[in-house]
Amino acid sequence: MRYLIIIFIATIIFFSCAPTKKPVDLIIYNAKIYSVDPNFSVHESFAVKNGKFIALGSNDEILNTYSAKEKIDLEGKSVYPGFYDAHCHFYGYGLSLQNVDLRGTRSFNEVLERVQKFAETHPDNEWILGRAWDQNDWEEKEFPVNNQLNKLFPNKPVVLRRVDGHALIANDAALKKAGITAETKVDGGNVVLRNGKPTGVLIDNAMELLFKIIPKVNKQIARNALLDAQKNCFAVGLTSVDDAGLDKSTVLLIDSLQKSAKLKMRIYAMLTPTKENADYFITKGIYKTNYLNVRSIKLYADGALGSRGACLLHPYHDDPGNYGFLISGIDFLDSLCHLAYENNYQINTHAIGDSANRVMLNIYGKYLKGENDRRWRIEHAQVIAPDDFKLFNRYSIVPSVQPTHATSDMYWAEDRLGSERIKNAYAYKDLLKQNGWIAAGSDFPVEEINPLFGFYAAVVRKDQNNWPENGFEPENAISREDALKAMTIWAAKSNFEEKEKGSIELGKFADFVVTDKDIMTAAPEVLYKINVLNTFIDGVKVYSAK
Repeated sequence: MRYLIIIFIATIIFFSCAPTKKPVDLIIYNAKIYSVDPNFSVHESFAVKNGKFIALGSNDEILNTYSAKEKIDLEGKSVYPGFYDAHCHFYGYGLSLQNVDLRGTRSFNEVLERVQKFAETHPDNEWILGRAWDQNDWEEKEFPVNNQLNKLFPNKPVVLRRVDGHALIANDAALKKAGITAETKVDGGNVVLRNGKPTGVLIDNAMELLFKIIPKVNKQIARNALLDAQKNCFAVGLTSVDDAGLDKSTVLLIDSLQKSAKLKMRIYAMLTPTKENADYFITKGIYKTNYLNVRSIKLYADGALGSRGACLLHPYHDDPGNYGFLISGIDFLDSLCHLAYENNYQINTHAIGDSANRVMLNIYGKYLKGENDRRWRIEHAQVIAPDDFKLFNRYSIVPSVQPTHATSDMYWAEDRLGSERIKNAYAYKDLLKQNGWIAAGSDFPVEEINPLFGFYAAVVRKDQNNWPENGFEPENAISREDALKAMTIWAAKSNFEEKEKGSIELGKFADFVVTDKDIMTAAPEVLYKINVLNTFIDGVKVYSAK
């Protein structure tokens, strides 16, 4: 009996003296965790409390130190910081889900078929809107004419945007409502004519004549668009997006949905350059919450290469005499740069052609003068004159690139630029060398939303049919480590968010992604096929593949 008492007392003493495990909300263990910290270190386990990473280490270190409400054994699966899309149109993508999807159409006839089917299932729509056709995917690669569209829809206006968003085709009913005729002229845009009559194709600023009369979406549709976009983005591992060009009303709706916890996506909002935005946001300073960051202005220098709206230093190789054009006047661009500089805002400018890029690099240089930490960005930086690459370094300008643009455009880009200029286009490795970092995105809905498609394009420089055999301009491929950084920590840095997001480090938001295969070691040809299993924000699961 005495022996049993001694054992009982010893047991009590042992457990009372044993170290107490610290309580946390979540433990992830038995994983391959790519922290993307400065050493690119890899761990087995981490602990999360109050939405932030509080410990990283081996399985034993974490499991012996912490106890959690939820413990997840990942059985060796790979974990990464939540993926960023450093340039997209999140709200626009959500709206496009409410309209006709024309991606992948192989002819204008197929476009018409999809529009007809949509019209049949949406008979109450006053206007029919759609997006994502690309004449470069068709056997006849010329812009379409709206004759058949007019026959199918003689009275209901139809507006169908090209994949890049820099051109559209509309029927005569829509043109008539906008007052567009053969005599209509627009600075920074074009009403395309054939035999002296509008074809229905409008390029760049000419599109605004239609956009300003298309009925605005109501608040419920806008709300649904944001939530639908969020759902699809979580499914591919995106936890932060940079939305390139938002009005005040949309930013305020985003903020209200985030504060009500319905919208959990973290959003870096680039403001459209309107007086309303300037008065409400820019002149009052940076607006920042844990989920919303408003500190930049989105400008457009030129249009797109696919619609020959990019502004080039020399004529298009396949359209002699056509240099493209600037969408915005230089004085206007300069005035917005001045406004941003005076109010400590970023400027993020869409610049595709080498002429547009030179214009913006020099305007930026006028204000930035030399090395700085303003982090002004060139969005796309698609075609750069050889002597202009160094300007990114001279003025600490951030190249914000979209790797899938290279593999989407490679079939026809050389036709536009010729064999010499193409060497300085989609030059991600050369741009990376300038400051030692770049930010990467997709420009969705111009491209697909899946960030691993961009990862594959950046590293392999091929399409998903493994073409071309040796890769498109393979000398400008970047390493897997750099590609992952570009869609995590460097993207965060481009938004001044690197101290709170972009890597799995102590004190940062617990945003992370679990995949079924390791993107850092998987065979190149399967990278774009890798699936996201789980997406977490603040340590809370927001997507599960199961």
